[in-house]
Amino acid sequence: MATSTWVNLNDLGRRFGLSASHCGRMLEREGWRDRHGYPTPAALEVGAAEQRAPHSRGRSSLWNTELCAGVLERQGHHPLSRDQHVNQWTDLLEAMAAGSPSITTSADQMAEELPSDLVDAVNLQLNRRGCRYQVRRPIKQA
Repeated sequence: MATSTWVNLNDLGRRFGLSASHCGRMLEREGWRDRHGYPTPAALEVGAAEQRAPHSRGRSSLWNTELCAGVLERQGHHPLSRDQHVNQWTDLLEAMAAGSPSITTSADQMAEELPSDLVDAVNLQLNRRGCRYQVRRPIKQA
């Protein structure tokens, strides 16, 4: 599948509002991921997974977005709309900017994971809510 989109479990989960762990469990249930986090021969055979470095854990595996989304949908999960995605990020960053002694990650660190196509919408929503925090875009080097 040369035109397929390949993502890690974090990115796959983000599309559905799920954690990487939950996505992994759903793929295990399908028989596409073993209990150690590796794609199964069945997943590799149908083109649902691609193993970049066979002996390194999880992060070297990429998952076919279209095929894996079908698995998640059959198991009752639905992709988030762009608005839902923006709202989730806004809620998270607003809470992180407010701070908590139990949170050791900063809003800036978390914002590094924000997809770049959502930055403007999240910043607008943060501003509308009266939150002073704004996601800074990385400066592109020429």
